[in-house]
Amino acid sequence: MQIIRHQRQLYPDSLAEQEALVAAILVGESEPSLILTEHPPVYTIGSSGSEADVLSRQIDGETIAVYPTGRGGEVTYHGPGQLICYVIADQRGEQDLHKHVWRLEEMVIRTLAEFGITADRDARGIGVWVDGEKIAAVGVRCRKWITYHGIALNINPNLKHFAGIVACGMSDSPVTSMWQLGVEVERVAVEAMICKKSEMFR
Repeated sequence: MQIIRHQRQLYPDSLAEQEALVAAILVGESEPSLILTEHPPVYTIGSSGSEADVLSRQIDGETIAVYPTGRGGEVTYHGPGQLICYVIADQRGEQDLHKHVWRLEEMVIRTLAEFGITADRDARGIGVWVDGEKIAAVGVRCRKWITYHGIALNINPNLKHFAGIVACGMSDSPVTSMWQLGVEVERVAVEAMICKKSEMFR
């Protein structure tokens, strides 16, 4: 699996990169990839969401863009202080999306454990949670059994920005971050650990 790193990308540019990689894998011109990046503030609307879940685009003095996307799930937030991990994986042999989502969650759970944070799954929905608060959102899309999109892990984002949406369609889904939990780690260290834990996709 190749590792692709960007300091920051506009969301549409990132989506175009993912779709190009999916197309290349389908014709045998690329290998599965892990993209590590960050986005300027944006609310993305998944296939199960709608604009009605965006409560406000003006939060804490910033205007937040809204972008419809074809991934699964409802509305989520991406912004500075998150580590975005897009896993472009070839599922043509396994064809098990539930297992793929489990692996995405597990990659984050194992990464957080290395920093002393005990995280788990929650019956309220997919993603990674710490004591009932979501620390990472998960959303995927599948095209001819090549999966893309992935996870958004909260390292130290502006958590006020989540107030502008009904996050993942749940009004009772409080969010947290590594810094809020007292782990003031930098993105480069989290990236390094994510890369180690991504071995389960290889």
